[in-house]
Amino acid sequence: MGESRPVYQRIADDLRQQIDEGVLAVGARIPSRSELKRTYAASDQTVDRAVRVLKAAGYAEGQFGRGVFVTDRRPLGNLLRTPETADSPFAARISTGAATTPLLWEATSATTVAPPRIAERLGIAAGDRVMCTQYEYLADRRPLQLATSWEPLALTEGTDVVFPERGPYARRGVRERFAAIGVRVVEATELVGSRPATTAESETLGCSPGQCVTVIERTHRAADGRAVETSDIVVRADRWRLEYRIAFAD
Repeated sequence: MGESRPVYQRIADDLRQQIDEGVLAVGARIPSRSELKRTYAASDQTVDRAVRVLKAAGYAEGQFGRGVFVTDRRPLGNLLRTPETADSPFAARISTGAATTPLLWEATSATTVAPPRIAERLGIAAGDRVMCTQYEYLADRRPLQLATSWEPLALTEGTDVVFPERGPYARRGVRERFAAIGVRVVEATELVGSRPATTAESETLGCSPGQCVTVIERTHRAADGRAVETSDIVVRADRWRLEYRIAFAD
């Protein structure tokens, strides 16, 4: 029975296997276009498509004027997700084996209107006003996690907590901030998925456009069931694993 895979896919799979098995080590140069054309009897377009697949999967990156090289895909560590970290729109610490390191972050907030998908998650009408806060989480001055948080201004406008990262309750977390205005937050739900990185995300996180990122959709709810905050948390899927710690009651 003949080979059913497209040629570009066969080239990409062969190169991935060589990388996984160490035949092509981290930092090694991927065979050139002419070498791949000769090996697989393929066209320029087919070889280029195979290399794009490899880059999008995080196995290789191009260096201008030099070629395409194997990237280091070993996980850098774990982003801890615990009841404490779930109170903020990002992981508060990273684990790299023996040590756990707190992270620094930068944030900017602005009022805007809720797009349909965010309005649905918050249980408000599309176009309702929200406070949108964008975060970059840094380790060794490098962004490793992005987050965007939305809160209905109908709940917070005119209060001390309208800006999540400013005022007397800055950086206190969702539960403490909303408790200050009489809203008791009782749960957070997280949905974990994956998708290709946008151009802006790839530039910030240092990966190739289209490379796979892990996305956490997290929503905080009050005791009456209302959603008071929702956020999208984005990390590179090839470099970071999510670590969930679940404590069981006696």
